[in-house]
Amino acid sequence: MTDTDVARPPFDPELEPVLAEVLGGRPHLDLTAETLAALRSGGDVILMPPIEERLAGRAIAYEDRTVPGPAGAPEITVAIFRTTRTGTGPAAGIYHTHGGGMIMGDRLMGVDGFFDLVEAGEAVVVSVEYRLAPEHPDPAPVEDCYAGLCWTADHADELGIDLDRLIIAGGSAGGGLAAGTALLARDRNGPRLAGQLLICPMLDDRNITVSSHQYDGVGLWDRQNNLFGWSALLGDGHRDRDDISPYAAPARATDLAGLPPAFIDAGSAEVFRDEAVDYASRLWAAGGQAELHIWAGGFHGFSMAAQAGVAVAAAAAVNSWLRRVLRL
Repeated sequence: MTDTDVARPPFDPELEPVLAEVLGGRPHLDLTAETLAALRSGGDVILMPPIEERLAGRAIAYEDRTVPGPAGAPEITVAIFRTTRTGTGPAAGIYHTHGGGMIMGDRLMGVDGFFDLVEAGEAVVVSVEYRLAPEHPDPAPVEDCYAGLCWTADHADELGIDLDRLIIAGGSAGGGLAAGTALLARDRNGPRLAGQLLICPMLDDRNITVSSHQYDGVGLWDRQNNLFGWSALLGDGHRDRDDISPYAAPARATDLAGLPPAFIDAGSAEVFRDEAVDYASRLWAAGGQAELHIWAGGFHGFSMAAQAGVAVAAAAAVNSWLRRVLRL
């Protein structure tokens, strides 16, 4: 059976032109060891404008800070975004872990969605530059994320963050790392998080769900790319191993009790759909709280089509959850 014969939820008609433009007429993004360097440099994807352009005209101060990494590991860089308006008082804290399949991206990727809250003085964002696979396999990425979270919590007063309103947030690989970091914080008695925002999260290395088979050879992040990313992080043969850390692949966790309230979403037309549903269901089964949204026709990363109706609805749902959890 070819990928064209597989029954799958279709892409939203309003999103299809955006996906086609990003893919440049290809059915999917072809990710290999040979193409990774070009993808990292933006040679095969639409680049975000420089951060200075994205912040132009906004009352937001941006700085990079070098902070301690995990024990015995190099220092890491975090990007800090704060309002330049005075008299706003302590703000909620959003600790951000960027996406990129564990193999791409940087600390400035995916932060734009929080800029309205930052500019209003309602939130301070700290975004971590974690080491990437395959050069730095597990546990380097998640340990870097945890180290940055600990630094953020330890410096909450200096940053103007109300420590009782600190959450972790990430999309795609960043969503998986956010979930893994939340597990680490629970198990190490680390910073107490008020919530975890997991946008189309990359949670399960095994690729055993229905959706992981439906989107093979089609879409922005398909089954083969997902296998490539997980293999870079965990090594070949990871799907047949029982010793994979739940901090690297949170779907492997057997105990989801005692975790902060979660917002979890995904598109109905993407690889990560079913693992997102399963993770939310298991949080509920463990007595936890989760808000789950599956957006009809959404491809992986559909928020890039910001004016599309489904993307507008998804952004509104995220904002509503943030305001409730952060008491804004």
